[in-house]
Amino acid sequence: MAKCLGHTLSARWCVNSVRPRFASSSLTTTTTTSSRSHRCKSLLLKSLPLSAKLKSVCLAMDASATSSPEEMPVGLEEATEAECTYQSKLLQEFINICTIDKAWTFKSNDDGKGSQAMFSISQPNLLANKKRKHILSSRILKESNGSVSFQWAPFPIEMMGVSTMVPSPSGSKLLVVRNSENESPTQFEIWSASQVEKEFHIPHSIHGSVYSDGWFEGISWNSDETLIAYVADEPAPSKPTFNAFGYQKGSSTDKDCGNWKGQGDWEEDWGETYAGKRQPALFVININSGEVRGVEGIGKSLSVGQVLWAPSTKGLHQYLVFVGWSSNGRKLGIKYCYNRPCALYAVRAPFHTSEANELHPKGKVSEDVQVFNLTQSISSAFFPSFSPDGKYLVFLSARSSVDSGAHCATDSLYRIDWTSNGELDPSPKVVNVVPVVMCPEDGCFPGLYCSSFLSKPWLSDGHTMILSSIWGSTLAILSVNVLSGNVVRISPCDSAFSWNVLTLDGDNIIAVCSSPVDVPQIKYGYPIEDSSAISAWSWIDISSPISSCSDKVRTLLSSLQFSVMKIPVRGICDNLSKGASKPFEAIFVSSRSKKSDAHDPLIVILHGGPHSVSVSSFSKSLAFLSSIGFSLLIVNYRGSLGFGEEALQSLPGKVGSQDVNDVLTAIDYVIDMGLADPSKITVLGGSHGGFLTTHLIGQAPDKFVAAAARNPVCNLALMVGTSDIPDWCYVESYGSAWKSMFTGAPSAEDLALFHSKSPISHLSKVKAPTLFLLGAQDLRVPVSTGFQYARALKEKGVDVKVIVFPNDVHGIDKPQSDFESFLNIGVWFKKYCK
Repeated sequence: MAKCLGHTLSARWCVNSVRPRFASSSLTTTTTTSSRSHRCKSLLLKSLPLSAKLKSVCLAMDASATSSPEEMPVGLEEATEAECTYQSKLLQEFINICTIDKAWTFKSNDDGKGSQAMFSISQPNLLANKKRKHILSSRILKESNGSVSFQWAPFPIEMMGVSTMVPSPSGSKLLVVRNSENESPTQFEIWSASQVEKEFHIPHSIHGSVYSDGWFEGISWNSDETLIAYVADEPAPSKPTFNAFGYQKGSSTDKDCGNWKGQGDWEEDWGETYAGKRQPALFVININSGEVRGVEGIGKSLSVGQVLWAPSTKGLHQYLVFVGWSSNGRKLGIKYCYNRPCALYAVRAPFHTSEANELHPKGKVSEDVQVFNLTQSISSAFFPSFSPDGKYLVFLSARSSVDSGAHCATDSLYRIDWTSNGELDPSPKVVNVVPVVMCPEDGCFPGLYCSSFLSKPWLSDGHTMILSSIWGSTLAILSVNVLSGNVVRISPCDSAFSWNVLTLDGDNIIAVCSSPVDVPQIKYGYPIEDSSAISAWSWIDISSPISSCSDKVRTLLSSLQFSVMKIPVRGICDNLSKGASKPFEAIFVSSRSKKSDAHDPLIVILHGGPHSVSVSSFSKSLAFLSSIGFSLLIVNYRGSLGFGEEALQSLPGKVGSQDVNDVLTAIDYVIDMGLADPSKITVLGGSHGGFLTTHLIGQAPDKFVAAAARNPVCNLALMVGTSDIPDWCYVESYGSAWKSMFTGAPSAEDLALFHSKSPISHLSKVKAPTLFLLGAQDLRVPVSTGFQYARALKEKGVDVKVIVFPNDVHGIDKPQSDFESFLNIGVWFKKYCK
């Protein structure tokens, strides 16, 4: 449910004389396809959508191109067509801006005055409907006077077909992994500074694709850079074979012998985005010989990820530390769901050199015990990281999520003191370094909310980590002392911008900083040694070609402004906690120029989750909407991340009421301040944001002139039986009582409550024209819920348009789909805000 509203658009694409179909009224259902044809006229007559109507491709849309009357798609007025043409050109200007995904630094081989940096950059390739990835390198020069400059390579290098890449600890080697899209082997390449040193092809009989999803993903070099541990799909089991005489014993690889493969037993996967994926398993490759071995001793009920090599002791057996998710019962959806119990485990690595000197845990242990649960005392442990000296194993825990059922909540940070005497303690002491913050004081640390760790997050003192964490409606960079638990915000405290750490350069930081109206800017931070302030840092602007944008986009963005508003809670009752009674926040984006007494129409933007957050970083899609004449009110209602655990836990059991009231309060707040015209308000949300969107147009039918919903939750009673996360319906509907109520077979009372909590219970009052954007492969909020609601609106005469993306999942983030989504949103809102 979280992070569902796609905010990333970065690509280069354009179309000549191509226009999508738009309906002025009635239910219009459009199914997109990635196929391309030069028979533009026939496609237009069939009214296929933008992603299919590629007559020709260029770098800019020809503004003079027009359609003859017979080519005009049915239902598309001239004014709408002109608006579509203008907006699609502008949207292409925004999607040309690249996104920095990762960065690494390496020591220079020269006089030691500088270092080398490598940036992984992505840009959607709309024609191929994939992400284009490339690498841009830079030399970092540090002068004696303290100045720092980056010398950029003249051009980036495209990394075609690359799934992931991981530098070795010394920086002298680079692993490049290429997963195939068919049954071809997975390709491993070991690069040196100038060439490919080794290349290995791993067939599917050994394992499937290597995980590069950011969750199960884990690739780790050992200290001497001869072994690499990683996570990949376990090999597929053999399936039954049949021929003309029935069942055939054994197996056959001959495709022409008159037999066929059966399906075999169904195997449950981890839901949304993991459909068809097999169990993630642990493997080690010896890069000298190319031999691959599966790690033994891990039970079939354990899905593994995030593997690391434990610090090694010479002459003793090496161990791997990894995260394991148990699946003894049903596998509930895991994408964006931190409430799935998990633990850290240690297991013996293959390719050991001395069986006689194996590293065994303390006490008497049977010979067949090889996997040890290191975090038995807590219900969640992930993102493990060893300190540089190997003394500490630090990890995050989402035990608040696991214990409460909320799919995401406030994190805590833990430490295990790692032994260096050759013995592994199977039940080590787990120290809570940074506990959950329940109710932060104003302006103070609100708790940890981390979506990842750097591969090397440590300063040279060996006990200070640098990480990014949500802080209210911003993303901030923090330093954490893992011994004392001291947390310091080292990105500027007076900045409403969002800051994200990319990598460390020694004890300095390379980060990216942006806002809703400012494209990402690379920053270089270093500690101020002679400052009286504790952990004071200075930040330098770094000129970079990565975040360049067109003059038109720069001019449009310079005309915009934003602020983070604190909005008092309306109607505080006695049983509210202190944290839930504090003001919530909203980000307001508007034009700098005052247009007499008129106001730009307003789009209310609602994030999904509900336990997610919209931070003040740059979003190409939202910047596009701002630039076509809309103000934005981006609401972080109570229940959002970044404001302490009490505020977050106030929402479960009250969805459809507390969150709806917070949004209405925020709208009234900007109206009362004279910032919005109450007659020109629209609303946009995805997933739980779509739940709120459809609730709002039902509960406040006269407030909105139009709405758009991406994979919205419209009917919990329908969703609970088809979603990969049925427990979510119970948690958000019942609150803390959900554990005693949850079942795979909801009762009539359950279904009645779910219906009463759902937008469909208010459908009879809806008036606002509504655009639905649905991913047909969505396992989180199956497409049937959106169809049911849209058809019911059609029955009562509401203007409705539905676009279905047949190959998209919950996020609707395929490049073509994302482009077409926001183009339609812009045109839809313009149409009803005249």
